[in-house]
Amino acid sequence: MKKIILSLLMVLHIFADSLNTQMIKNIKPVKGDNFSFAVFGDNRDGNDILKDIIRLINLDKDIKFAVNNGDLVADGYPSEFKKYIKIIKASPKSIISVIGNHEIPWYGDENSYERVFGKPYFSFRVADSYFIVLDDSDKKGVFKEQYKWLKNELKKSQKFQHRFIFMHVPLYDPRYGRYEKGHSLKSKKNAKKLNKLFDKYRVTMLFCSHIHSYFQGFWHKTPFIITGGAGAPLKKGGFWHYIKVTINGKSVKYDIVKTDMR
Repeated sequence: MKKIILSLLMVLHIFADSLNTQMIKNIKPVKGDNFSFAVFGDNRDGNDILKDIIRLINLDKDIKFAVNNGDLVADGYPSEFKKYIKIIKASPKSIISVIGNHEIPWYGDENSYERVFGKPYFSFRVADSYFIVLDDSDKKGVFKEQYKWLKNELKKSQKFQHRFIFMHVPLYDPRYGRYEKGHSLKSKKNAKKLNKLFDKYRVTMLFCSHIHSYFQGFWHKTPFIITGGAGAPLKKGGFWHYIKVTINGKSVKYDIVKTDMR
């Protein structure tokens, strides 16, 4: 059975090699520093909601691309990835996919996401904004090579007007207190270490998901948004939505857009 699964994954790899790289290359050029992008997360188990969010994003002429902040599929099966890829490839706008904990299959093949989308942590730039995508899918934090890479990327990002970071699992769980554990990183020590780094390099916004709801606030000096309303079962007070981020020179605006499928 395991051999069959691995064979299917290799077929999938051929089908969608380095999909995030393709999506980034296909972002339409931006004139000046005035554009919008969308952020959403946790669409697993809810393809109808995901399709409606993508439909609304495509209707908005200002939005140049979108970032799906993880939990793209439920269990990491190749068939699930194929369905998800079919949905996002049907969109005329690029959709960049972040790794979440549900992209690590229960059957133990931790490289399934990489076969589909490429390296799980990466960066890209659009106009005068720098985008950093992290892999905290093990819910422990960011360590060793990735942490060293992150510090270097944050140093590079200082030349840009804005710095946006995407990580699926949040530093803390705001439902239990400002700096408390819950549906968040398992180690407060590691959360504090990252928080301190984000503060030092003046992150414009930290986007997280994992909690199937919406929260916005500050962790010390770092502003955060938790957006987890793209299709997975909602938590109390949650709603289907995405975030429209509008950049106009030095200013950044964040709008919550609810889907029609309330």
